This record gives sequence, C-alpha cells and structure tokens, in this order.
Amino acid sequence: MRLYTYREQPDGKDQIGVGFTEGELYPLSAFGLSFADMNALICTITPEQMELLRKEPQGVAPLSCKELVSRAPIPYPLQDVLCLGINYDAHHKEAGRFDKEAFGDRPKAIYFSKRVSEANVDGGKIPLYAGLVDSLDYEVELGVILGKDAYQVSAEDAKDYIFGYTIINDVSARNLQTGHKQWYFGKSLDGYTPMGPCIVTADEISYPPALAIRCSVNGQLRQDSVTSALITDIGEIIAELSQGMTLKAGTIIATGTPAGVGMGMQPPCFLKHGDVVTCEIETIGTLTNIVD
Repeated sequence: MRLYTYREQPDGKDQIGVGFTEGELYPLSAFGLSFADMNALICTITPEQMELLRKEPQGVAPLSCKELVSRAPIPYPLQDVLCLGINYDAHHKEAGRFDKEAFGDRPKAIYFSKRVSEANVDGGKIPLYAGLVDSLDYEVELGVILGKDAYQVSAEDAKDYIFGYTIINDVSARNLQTGHKQWYFGKSLDGYTPMGPCIVTADEISYPPALAIRCSVNGQLRQDSVTSALITDIGEIIAELSQGMTLKAGTIIATGTPAGVGMGMQPPCFLKHGDVVTCEIETIGTLTNIVD
C-alpha cells in the first residue's frame, strides 16, 4: 500500500490519499475512512481498516496527481527524526578522509536527531542559506516509520513494530556539522528534510529490506548501494534504542547514507544554486529537489 499526503489547493487542508496506479490517488473518503492527518492514521488505524485500504474502491473515480499539491507523507513529524550516522562502511571511510576528528571513529552506532518544523516535499526547494552554509551536502536514506510504541523490543521482534518506509534526504550543512562538534544544527535547518514521495507499508517490502538506494545530482549518479549494507541494521537500531526509551508510534528513523556524498569526493563537491538532487529507493520511488 502506498500512502500520500496532498492538498487540493496550495492553502488547503492536508489530506491522505492511497495510490494503486502511478499518477492517481483515492481519497480516504472513498474507503469510508477519515483521519486528521498521517500521524493519526499511523497511530490509530486498526487492522480491519488497513485491509479496507488494500482494495481499490469500485465506482469511485481517482484523483489525478497533476491536479493536486504534493506534500511530504508526514509533513509535521510528532518528534525529531532519529538518525544514524556513518552507518555504511564505505561512507565511514570517505567521511573519515574529509574530517577524521568528526567522522573517523565509530566504536558503536552513532545516533543523533534532526529537528523538522515541516518536512520538505518532492519537488521542493532546498535553501542555500548564503552566509550561514558554505558546504551543502545530500544524503539519501531509507526512512523507517514505527506503527506502535516500542519499549524493550528485541531485534528479532523489531519488524512487528514497523508501519512502513519512505525516502529521506538528510541534507547537511557540513561547516555547521563539523564546526559545532555536534550534528543537530547542521542537519536541522528549515527545508533540510525532504521526505517522500509516499509511505510504502511494511507488508509490501520483504524484511529486512534489501533495496537499491541511489542519489544523483544533475543526472550524475553519486550514491549507489543497497539498504542491506547497513552496519547497524534496522532490528538492532530499534532494539538498542528501545532498551532505555520508548519509541512512540509515528517515530521516524533515518537509517544512514551510503558512500558518494559531496564531502567524500576528491576534491569535495558541494551543492550549488540550481542543482537537482534525485534520491531513489527501489519500490518506494524517487524524491527530487532543487537547490535554491
């Protein structure tokens, strides 16, 4: 199942749609359902309601996506996005070359969070913040969305807590990330969390996900890996974090980025005005943004 958030007008209300065919959506009303937003759906939907959404409604015309305003699937996350740093081996090596003090050591999983006042959308603009940011970078990541509260969950049971998956571009201001000796500020500027284009529910993707993950800039392939190459895998992430804190339903986890980011190139090649960044994950789709 593919779940989208959209608006009928730019200043309209966020609505939830279900996609069966590319370019078309059915509103929740076509299934006789209503939720305030995607967070409410994730946190309160019943198994019986999920079954309703898996069957294309009859006698109802779908909406054309060309006539709708795209939104991030979760425009307003309930909490900061939880993130994994340096979670692909080749990225660990390239990051260490760029700044050994900031990225060279990884004795255990690196966790940080990313403030998201509003998630950026497929087709949205990534701000340059001239005068503040001088080294803007991209990071394609598999986003994992939890469907129920997780506390002291085992790695073996972690899959039962996953609602679905999406694409996240963990846009990063490298000068702020390294200069402040922590990653929160450089990862959390407005517009720095493109997400989408949809949520694909967990039942559509074999666990653990082994999906092709790529990112290109202006059509040039930069990142090319598979999500099964994570150093700390999804089960381990959920298990470790949940041992001492409750991961609430709706929690978004960005699982880390593979090699090929701008800071890893020799010499480094950061984003500039007009660049088009396309993140792609097999089965989920593509997430494209323009640097402005």
